Amino acid sequence: MTDPILVEIVEGTLASVEKEVETAIARTARSPMIRDAHDFRAGIHDARLRKLTGRSYSALVQPIVRDFPIETMKPGDVYFHNDVYLSEGGIGHLPDLCVTVPVFHEDEVVAFVQAFGHHDDIGGAVPGSMPSHARSVYEEGLMVPPIKLWDAGEPNEAALRIMTRNSRMPDSLAGDLDAECSACLMGARRLGELFDRYGKQAVQECFDAIIGKTTETFRRELLAKIPEGTYAWEDYAEHDGVDEPRLHAQRITLTVDHAADSPLTIDFTGTSPQAKGPINHAGDYADGVFLKKWLAPVLRNLADTPERMAELDVNEGVVPLIKMIFPEKGTLLTPVFPAPTNARTFVILRLLGVLAGVLAKATGGRMPADQETIRYTGVHGVDAEGAPYLMREVLGGGSGGRWYADGEDTIHVVPDSRNIPVEFAEARWPFRVERLALACDSGGPGMFRGGLGYDKHIRMLRDASYMSIADRSILSCWGVNGGLAGRPFRVEIAGKEMEGLVDDHQVQAGELIRIRTTGGGGWGSPYDRDPRAVAADVRDGKVSIAGALGDYGVVLDGDRIDEQGTAELRARLRPPADRFFDRGPGYAKLSGGRPHADVDEL
Repeated sequence: MTDPILVEIVEGTLASVEKEVETAIARTARSPMIRDAHDFRAGIHDARLRKLTGRSYSALVQPIVRDFPIETMKPGDVYFHNDVYLSEGGIGHLPDLCVTVPVFHEDEVVAFVQAFGHHDDIGGAVPGSMPSHARSVYEEGLMVPPIKLWDAGEPNEAALRIMTRNSRMPDSLAGDLDAECSACLMGARRLGELFDRYGKQAVQECFDAIIGKTTETFRRELLAKIPEGTYAWEDYAEHDGVDEPRLHAQRITLTVDHAADSPLTIDFTGTSPQAKGPINHAGDYADGVFLKKWLAPVLRNLADTPERMAELDVNEGVVPLIKMIFPEKGTLLTPVFPAPTNARTFVILRLLGVLAGVLAKATGGRMPADQETIRYTGVHGVDAEGAPYLMREVLGGGSGGRWYADGEDTIHVVPDSRNIPVEFAEARWPFRVERLALACDSGGPGMFRGGLGYDKHIRMLRDASYMSIADRSILSCWGVNGGLAGRPFRVEIAGKEMEGLVDDHQVQAGELIRIRTTGGGGWGSPYDRDPRAVAADVRDGKVSIAGALGDYGVVLDGDRIDEQGTAELRARLRPPADRFFDRGPGYAKLSGGRPHADVDEL
């Protein structure tokens, strides 16, 4: 039996090394996207390619060992790739660059340290390498299959020169890659010390124990709460940048069989054909191992308490619990090369919500409502010195209301990512941030309200071009169990409303860009929300007086609640029966007038 104390030591060391790698990258990277927005993450994998750490998801080691056998690797080697279709599903779009470093003990590879993140520019048709109207991956930037970027400690200068030559931000790209390679090499040395201290066999036994603990915990504490049966639900991306807005469906049919080796079967049959534009995600590789780890955090909402949920790691231990069935090639999740993928967040983020929705049907609503917490907004142009610049921000939104609490305001789904500090932005780029606040009334009304999105106003000081890669500008984040949908994404420039996908809308000096990001969906009927909580939201500027009256049926007289008026108004407003899912008014616009989908029925 593995020493439980040693397991704790090894588990703590893995978490410490992962955090140390990420801290080193954040302190030494050059680009705002990596250094300031923190849109990157590290991961540690064993020699069997299993992800050991559970704080964050990461890319995969499979494509590296596929092209470079483990026995050919040497200390000081660093491998690199960003090719979506050769990444085994671990890379979603070309700006996500991945470095992988093998860990050695007595001349044998015993583990891998990996980092990947979203970089400023890797070439392609538009600054930022995310052309919203792309019809081919060739328009999206430089594709690099797995290569050896460092050989026994010596950088491959030719490869680095090719990559930086293709980037509009070569200095940032070079600095970021150097930071990531050096940090992963440092992490590999730290892990090597762990093997030196305790020996290969003991440490690998601890790896098995760590992964096995996750498998058993998820099976016993979480999956056991899902009744056996088959459940289906779907949700939609609203546009692909090429065709007119329509419903691009992502469907999950969930089968639960507690006696099976893999208790959960996730069948994506019914997902729409691949899009002409860049919203496809190549997920059907390596048996969907990346998607299994991407989706598994949703299951943590079944934990007994929020505190217990926060304790549960998602590592390779979740993989054997899930079986995935993919449709034939040519769908949003099974695109055929060279289909474009740069806006694949529209699909993989939506899949989190689809799994939450199907689990809500299975568990009587014990799942959070929907959220949409990644979209890219920004500007590019030429500064006063004549140098080109690119400001791009991953601006979060509100999370969904939960069965026990309101959603969180302005969160970012990528762990530890954040908005760009105003002081830094104004010092670096030719604009002024006139407002950064919570978007009043953006959260979906409910017994537990959806979290609020951002309300950000940017005044341009020089002519520039605005860009956006954003979904949920028509469709809203859905509410559940009687909760209502949140407000959708909205951008106005000089009073003109923008679409969600924009490459280069011209903005004149002095014009104002007003950005409101999505609010999360509500949970439970808003007419069951404590009127005191509504009054507190009004005092805090999260709900307007009109919203309190119209959305919650709460009558306020200044700071005082009119209890009799509230009771009478709620009795008039309350519908005969709550709708289990509320998709908001945008769904009817794209569905030909239907108020809800057939799969919304319980």
